[in-house]
Amino acid sequence: MKSIQKAAYILGLIALVSCNNKAYRNSEISGKRIPVDQQIKEDTAITNIIQPYKKHINTTLDSILAFNPTSLSKTEGNLNTAIGNLLADIVMEQASPVFKNRTGEDIDMVMLNHGGIRSTLNKGNITARSAYALMPFENEIVVAELKGSRIQEMLRYLEDAGTPHPVSGIKIQVDNNYKLTMAKIDGREIDNNRNYFVATSDYLQQGGDNMNFFKNPVALYNLDYKLRNAIIDYFGKVDTLDAKIDDRYIMIE
Repeated sequence: MKSIQKAAYILGLIALVSCNNKAYRNSEISGKRIPVDQQIKEDTAITNIIQPYKKHINTTLDSILAFNPTSLSKTEGNLNTAIGNLLADIVMEQASPVFKNRTGEDIDMVMLNHGGIRSTLNKGNITARSAYALMPFENEIVVAELKGSRIQEMLRYLEDAGTPHPVSGIKIQVDNNYKLTMAKIDGREIDNNRNYFVATSDYLQQGGDNMNFFKNPVALYNLDYKLRNAIIDYFGKVDTLDAKIDDRYIMIE
């Protein structure tokens, strides 16, 4: 026992001396960049472990889900684009039954962001990989309950932006200065005294793209449904995509 106590005493003394001896302190920290490139040799053992998982993932991602008859790009369109309309309509269609089942309420409209569309959808076969390229983020669909006055803030945001942010369930007209001339949800003028259920992404609801009108809603519902998964589920249930520019958000000259 005495030998253990003596050893502990000696170790403590060494630690104390080390802490007070500048010679044992770091005087400089340096680092260097190690590029991950072809000069690093492959570890065959690790490759053999990964290979079956890689094969399974690639097979899943490359399985054909639907057919796209024409190339879709977010640059084609003024205030609404075919690809943006498709995405907003997908959220409306896929999220509505989930929200209805949980709350008994209906989603009134959808708003996403133009910048969130990260790739084109090429003409031809559509796969899960197409959805990952289109929406690589882990964003989830949420429904914000907003007062009518907040919807008016949203419309002013769209006026200032003059950008084809994807919408569904709402019809908007502006003049050639992008000033609002008409906005209707379900065919009716916006009622400032009414609350509306607006589906969007959790990123935008938290103020992404300066969409601050989504912050501090009357209520917020997380559907536990990733935006990308909604896209994949939709692709899997249709044979051919039907996306087009329409009159949901237009300029009247």
